[in-house]
Order: sequence, then C-alpha cells, then structure tokens
Amino acid sequence: MTVIRAAVVQMVSTDVIADNLQIAAELIRQAVLKGAQLLVLPENFALFSSARLFEAGQQEDSSAGPIRTFLAVTARQHGVWLVGGSLPLPSNDTHKVYAASFVLDPDGAECACYRKVHLFDAEVGDAQGRYLESDILAAGHEVVSVATPFGKLGLSICYDLRFPELYRALFQQGVDLITVPSAFTERTGQAHWQPLLQARAIENCCYVLAPNQGGQHTPKRATWGHSMIVDPWGEVLTQCEFGNGFAIADIDLAYLRDLRQRMPVHAHQRIKVAEATALN
Repeated sequence: MTVIRAAVVQMVSTDVIADNLQIAAELIRQAVLKGAQLLVLPENFALFSSARLFEAGQQEDSSAGPIRTFLAVTARQHGVWLVGGSLPLPSNDTHKVYAASFVLDPDGAECACYRKVHLFDAEVGDAQGRYLESDILAAGHEVVSVATPFGKLGLSICYDLRFPELYRALFQQGVDLITVPSAFTERTGQAHWQPLLQARAIENCCYVLAPNQGGQHTPKRATWGHSMIVDPWGEVLTQCEFGNGFAIADIDLAYLRDLRQRMPVHAHQRIKVAEATALN
C-alpha cells in the first residue's frame, strides 16, 4: 500500500462517556465517507475528567470494556485502522490508571497498546494553573510500534511530544508514521504545539498524525485544537483549528521512501538512545 488516506479527529470531550462516544462515532463516519482508512482519536476522547478516570479505567480491564468495545466495533464496522487516542486502563497501582492508546485493525482486533510514559505535572499559568497527571496516572515503561500494511506505526501521547528521545527510540524501531493523540492546553499549544510536531517529523523523517482536543471543556480547562498531519519535510498537510471536526490528508509512502534515500538520516545516525527495556 503506497498511499493511504488518514484522518485526525478533533473533539471537545466532556465528562459524559456516552455523549463523547456518540460524537466520535459521527466524526469517524464523516471521515470514512471522505475516504479515511486510518483514523486517530485525541487523548481522553471518551472521558475528559480526572475525577472519573480511575472509576472508568476499572471497566476497561478487558477488551469487553465499553470504550474498548466501541473502538473494536467502530473499526470493524467501517473496515478501517483506528488508533484509540487514549483511554484509562487499570495499572498495578490500586489508586492509578494508565493512559493507554490502542491500535485496532479493520477486523476490530487490538494490535498494539501503548501506555503513556511522560506525565504532565506542570504549572502553565492558565485558569487551571497546576496540572498533576501523576496523581491519577501511572507511567508506562515501553516504547511501542506496530507493523501495518501502510508502514510501521509508532505510538505516543501528548506530553511525550516534549521528549525527543522517545521519538528517537521509535526512529530506531523503523517507524514511518507516529501518532500523537493529545489534549494540549490552550496556552502551551499556542506556544509550542506546531513547532514540536514539525520537529518530530523532520528529525525522524516520518509522518506525524496529531489529533488534539480543541475547545473549552470547563470554566478552567481549555485546549488548543489545531489537530494536524505533518509530512516528513515538516509541511503541515492539513489541520482543524477549533471545535469538533477532523483533518484529512493522503500519506504517500513512496514520497517518504524517496526522501529517505535522498537524505538518509537513518544511516547517518551515530548516537543512539537506550532500548525501551531501559525505561524506568
């Protein structure tokens, strides 16, 4: 498969799972009608509520969980590859959950699961003020990529974007595309979202698919939106600015291979990062 049409789905998710899944289903349907074969949902697409994450995560201990079932049914219904942004998943810590990103094939089978490695504990100067993901989330410990008919797909989530060594580890695994489902705050997104995505695409010579939350969730929580797909030259192929919607573009693997032949950064790499097993 040389060319695949991909879509990044942007949402303004709430604390009502049923409502969020209904919106996600409709946006996916619309994107599929426009030819999307690979779709990526944003971080916290099914539930935007720190207070309810733990409770919801306990229901996702198996593939029969309501959010995981939604992903499987949706992928199978449309016959598409679907990356489930992030959803809560039980951890070994009885008080915390993982933020997990699942990849599902057109049969609805779960092909890969990445657990967010870097947790957002920061003060950004917005109405929310302080963010402490480590209060509710456990950190993952693996770098995850998965082979697909359209190339190797590398997984990451939101705050991971600020840590280039994770993407270098994915680079060393030979990825062609990287997903970055996110809920970047309005303040940090305005300052850093696009340049960070372009940097990750350029330095690793790969496509970056980055769906973001995009709007006002609560009086104190606003996200930046501007979901986009960036090509390996750093060009923004498409984007969705604010609100519920999606951005769609063709991923051209022949172009990617040609660019890598003309600028063989993979062959020129002399300093390598530690393997995934070294994460702690």
